[in-house]
Amino acid sequence: MSSQSLPLLYDWEKLQSFCCDVFTRAGVPVTDASIVAESLVQADLRGVESHGVVRTGIYLKRVEQGMMDPQAKPSVVSEYGNVALVDGNNNFGSVVGSYALDLAMERAKLHGAGIVGVKGSNHFGTGAYYALKAIQQNLILLVMSNASQTMPPTGGVRPFIGTNPLCIGVPAGEENPFILDMATSVVARGKIIVAAQKGEKIPLGWAIDKDGNPTTDAEAALEGSVLPIGGPKGYAISMFIDILSGVLTGAGYGRYVNNMYENWQEPQNVGHFFLAIDISRFMPIEMFKQRVDQYMRQIKNEPKAPGVSEILVPGEIEYRQTEARKQGGIQLPPKVVEELHEIGLKYGLQLSDAAFQHHPVIGETQGLTG
Repeated sequence: MSSQSLPLLYDWEKLQSFCCDVFTRAGVPVTDASIVAESLVQADLRGVESHGVVRTGIYLKRVEQGMMDPQAKPSVVSEYGNVALVDGNNNFGSVVGSYALDLAMERAKLHGAGIVGVKGSNHFGTGAYYALKAIQQNLILLVMSNASQTMPPTGGVRPFIGTNPLCIGVPAGEENPFILDMATSVVARGKIIVAAQKGEKIPLGWAIDKDGNPTTDAEAALEGSVLPIGGPKGYAISMFIDILSGVLTGAGYGRYVNNMYENWQEPQNVGHFFLAIDISRFMPIEMFKQRVDQYMRQIKNEPKAPGVSEILVPGEIEYRQTEARKQGGIQLPPKVVEELHEIGLKYGLQLSDAAFQHHPVIGETQGLTG
């Protein structure tokens, strides 16, 4: 099958298996390959395509060029009580992040809260990937990461800090969990990358060009800088995340976090910061979940502004996206499909095997509708 005739709609489980097989055949241990693939596909399921399988190619290239080491396992550098410092030893960010999350959750169960800092890591995907795992353990999670410089300080022109993301996950009972997963820029730089791949314009206010001028050109934005959310407030929050994730842990910070697309001489040395909280140290978990449910319902029942049909809570849109894409498939851009197709051929795999097959529901087939 030629790349031109490949489908654009994919089954999430088959796509995850395809990515896992690709990483495994590229020399990544199968357990770690499974984590990386799960992280990527979960991002696509949630509608965060900028952190999805579009990253497969650059991850593989970093491994092939010796910029990531999938054989070197993360390790604990120091620990004291509920606090630990992890060196990712330049493994995949999602592998390192998963290791650090497990430590934070373990210490939260023992001490009420677990705090784990990370150095020597790489791009770790979406924060929601970790928050969802903590929620399953009845824990609240705050997770943050720094990133390579793509955003100027307020008043500046040149990129100095990253779009450093912050994620907070809170379990609920009958309602969907609260998941805030945001970059500290107006938009994640990955979305501009996706727009550039699609040849699309970006909204005014997302970014400036290399001379500091506002731009709607995605390519010019990639040469320039994305802008902080809320102006100086987003800039300050990004600095705070950089201090906890980078300065405090011994990882890179500011201009010392290396760009995975541009720097082919040094590892990224990304830093992360995990804080897990055991809810049961405050009140019984079921009581907490009931209170969260009540809180969310009260929010959603607030009077609505003209033209607003529903008040949403953080994470609700992504939850609905996940359910819809599990049922109806993940649609990938043609350029991403072509790249994955070529990667698959390189490792003896067929991307078309992961194509979404529509399964009619009862009453939809000709024999049941008449």
